[in-house]
Amino acid sequence: MNLSSILTMDAILPHLPAISKKQALKQLAQRAADVTALGDREIYNVLMAREQLGCTGMGAGVCIPHGRFEALQTVHAFFATLAKPIEFGAADGKPVDLIFLLLTPASANNDHLKALATVSRLLRDKPLCEKLRATHDAKAIYALLTTES
Repeated sequence: MNLSSILTMDAILPHLPAISKKQALKQLAQRAADVTALGDREIYNVLMAREQLGCTGMGAGVCIPHGRFEALQTVHAFFATLAKPIEFGAADGKPVDLIFLLLTPASANNDHLKALATVSRLLRDKPLCEKLRATHDAKAIYALLTTES
């Protein structure tokens, strides 16, 4: 899956000023609500319910929160770098500073898994993650994410 098909320039949030997991997910939910037909509270509640099933932190400062929604017709992706790393509950115990949010239609099992696999594979690339951390420009972040996928 090519990320440019699900990630847009306005879905890049460099230097998000969140200071907690809840705040980061709320800020991402607000941006996602601006782009989708979903409400920010609905998005936030689905993301928090998913976190209660198991942390979406994959380690090395990266997390991929995700949720499924009946009202969505297509996959939507959002990416944020955090101004300061936050505790997220990742298995390696390291704080998170790169967040890749995925919102998918409830019926799109295959697309959901493809998107998760693509993002997970991409964010396992340590040199790429370091470039993302060092970049504060949305256009440059978008270029890094979409040319590497």
